[in-house]
Amino acid sequence: MLSMICIILTLLASVLVILAVLVQNPKSGMAANFGASNQVMGVRETTNFLEKFTWTMAISIAVLSLVATVAMGGGTYEGNSEISNDAKALQEQTIEGQLPAMPQAEIPAEEVPAEEVPADAE
Repeated sequence: MLSMICIILTLLASVLVILAVLVQNPKSGMAANFGASNQVMGVRETTNFLEKFTWTMAISIAVLSLVATVAMGGGTYEGNSEISNDAKALQEQTIEGQLPAMPQAEIPAEEVPAEEVPADAE
């Protein structure tokens, strides 16, 4: 349950990081040549807030990922328990030596029809 909550929060934080990055003004490049538009009406505080918000969300994604991993434990997903049980039984039989590690296929002998047998062979 905790792992699902962490996964949902991680997805939400990821979407928020994407939105925060898209809203930010580029610091350099071609858009910087179009004037000092980031100095008008408190945009400087907005960029500081967006930068801090982006870092906070990135750190929260990392922490939530670690918490989700620990909450899941070492268990693996077993979607079909019947197949999983059969596979475990086969592994145990192979380890104990009851079954060969590599199954050998039987190759049927080729039968030659009587009319094709050469006269010298009889």
